[in-house]
Amino acid sequence: MTTQTMKAIQLHGFGGPDVLRYEDAPMPQLQAGEVLIQVHAVGLNPPDWYLREGYKTLPPEWRPKVSFPLILGTDVSGTVAAVASDVTDFAVGDEVYAMVRFPSGLAGTSRAYAEYVNAAASEVAIKPADVDHLHAAGAPMSLLTAWQFLIGQGHDEPNPLQPHRHEPVPLAGRTVVVNGAAGGVGHFAVQLAKWKGARVIAVASGRHEQLLREMGADEFIDYRKSNAEDVVHDVDLVVDAVGGPGTGRFLRTLRKGGALFPIFPLGYSGADEAARLGVTVSTTQVRSSGAQLAELAALLDAGAVRVHIDSSYALADARLAHERAAAGHIAGKIVLQVR
Repeated sequence: MTTQTMKAIQLHGFGGPDVLRYEDAPMPQLQAGEVLIQVHAVGLNPPDWYLREGYKTLPPEWRPKVSFPLILGTDVSGTVAAVASDVTDFAVGDEVYAMVRFPSGLAGTSRAYAEYVNAAASEVAIKPADVDHLHAAGAPMSLLTAWQFLIGQGHDEPNPLQPHRHEPVPLAGRTVVVNGAAGGVGHFAVQLAKWKGARVIAVASGRHEQLLREMGADEFIDYRKSNAEDVVHDVDLVVDAVGGPGTGRFLRTLRKGGALFPIFPLGYSGADEAARLGVTVSTTQVRSSGAQLAELAALLDAGAVRVHIDSSYALADARLAHERAAAGHIAGKIVLQVR
């Protein structure tokens, strides 16, 4: 019996962008509760290059075990090609978007850099009608991250990053700083905070000021000219889309009772200082949610939130897309066009 194949980006070992191979791969096998998506576009996200590199920034005991060859990627927009017999919410021909198997697919089982991908129906939503596939593919992980940090988690899974549940804070009438505001999560955080009635201060490279003002930023700080922590005081919330060991510097920008949300919390060591200042520090792990993507589709269709595309590449040129990501200073999202 001949195995059906498709084109995909596979890697047979960890490394730099040069390990990405455009080649034939087996078609996914549809399981109960799933839909098969013919992929039109794929959005890139940091977990893609973390996995490509073998999660080398994580302690060895935290690194997931993988099996090669593997296919990167989680975020897709495309057309339903088949549905399992027990799926009733979708039909062949539906245009959909999804974040596939995240975080359960951290070891390479999300498999989105391909012509076809299977996904649990619960992770899939009808694509916003007025948004093309390229832009829709740029939304899922970054927009869900901003939404789950700022608006609502939408699930009751234990938080793997801290012992207590992450709780969003009120935004209407509050002052919110977004660090790394031009990036994937950052540019959505700016828009969602503004949509909820916050006064937004965006921190990014000066080249991105006009874009961020168009997205609703009330004030802008060019981090190459000023340190935000030296010029901002008594704010209600800092969303640090850069995160890492340096996120603690924002503690002194917050009023007592304020909150710091580091999107990437590893390396943060300011718990004692936060307690002394009366500041809450909280983070969470983004999770796939078709229900939330359906809710977000209405915002995307209405133009209340929009996806900014930094650059796009053909699927076969995934290596170039990863090189673009490594160059930094990304405005919005990098996307692969599949068909």
